[in-house]
Amino acid sequence: MARLTRDRLTWLIYLQLGVYGYFLYGFGPTLPLLRDEQGISRTLSGLHGTALAVGPLVAGLLGTRLVARWGRSAALWGGVFLVALAVVVYVSTTALPLTLFGAFLGTLGGSFLINAVAATLTDHHGPAGPAAISEGNAVAAAAGLVAPAMIGLATLTPVGWRAGLLLVVPMVLVLALTMRGTPIPEPTDIPTHHQGSTRLPARYWISWGVLACFISVEFCLTLWAADILHSRDGLSHGAAAASISGLVAGMFVGRLGGARLALRFGVDTLLYGALGLAGAGFLLFWASAAPPLALLGLFVCGLGVSLQYPLGIARAIDASDGRPDLAAARASLAAALAVGVGPFVLGALADQVGLHLAFLVVPVLLTAAAVGVRVGGRSRYDAAVPAS
Repeated sequence: MARLTRDRLTWLIYLQLGVYGYFLYGFGPTLPLLRDEQGISRTLSGLHGTALAVGPLVAGLLGTRLVARWGRSAALWGGVFLVALAVVVYVSTTALPLTLFGAFLGTLGGSFLINAVAATLTDHHGPAGPAAISEGNAVAAAAGLVAPAMIGLATLTPVGWRAGLLLVVPMVLVLALTMRGTPIPEPTDIPTHHQGSTRLPARYWISWGVLACFISVEFCLTLWAADILHSRDGLSHGAAAASISGLVAGMFVGRLGGARLALRFGVDTLLYGALGLAGAGFLLFWASAAPPLALLGLFVCGLGVSLQYPLGIARAIDASDGRPDLAAARASLAAALAVGVGPFVLGALADQVGLHLAFLVVPVLLTAAAVGVRVGGRSRYDAAVPAS
């Protein structure tokens, strides 16, 4: 069984992921509140999902150049500072172009961060890499668990929901003051125009497609679940925003437990189980108009969704033939496609057929992901980590 050792570098990365997790899982519940202030349709509000997608797209195109020129340290620290700037821009106005720009900056910084995180943890922890990635994402989910609750509480104050999201800024400042100087190992796998190839094998691109489905499911739920809890189940905006904590709580529990499971079982084995659990939770959430059952469904769905991104990115890196930084950067393009298309299509369909029917996009994506895992062949991690 692989062993995971948590040193100072590992904790730095975990905490940086926590900052991004707070932003990301706090952002979705603010959209219905912002939409009411802006007086726009769900389709136009869904453009925030598209703006979130542009960040990973730019990061995917520029990420390897950034790391090759300035190193992983620039990607990790520059990423979290961009997230803080994004929050300031997003909460400072109700003008749609600026709120869209804030969304873009947030995922641009976050994508630089998570790409460097995935590659660094893979190099640093070897066979325990998937467990470290899962545990780091558990920290992100823990911060994300707090975020919707803080947004909901902030709606009850004179300051409003913006105060809850602005907590990102002091988080970044405290992290920079307490963890500066932590050594960050630099990559050896990024090819330049003088050496190596930037081509990735076909099985990587199958894993890339699976990852896109995983990310799209997560963003469809985080960006739109609060809306359905308000419009169908009758929860207030504040209560619906806070209820997204149920989804993120499932993700936190799943990732924390999944880190241990990833040390004992293969990646593909865990992914099949995660897909089944997410499907069962979604069915309960979608079929129930009773808030307690819908929230239970969100929690169960979060348990399943929890392992999909961390194990999906580990699986993609494994399929890259020893190019973790390049594979992680290209994975940003999968995130761009997923975040830009999935939630926007769901929002546009909601304006045509209603939000409840539009949410059936989610099981379609889960099915496509399961097919991709099957077609993509067995992961090296699945072969190397026997069940025990």
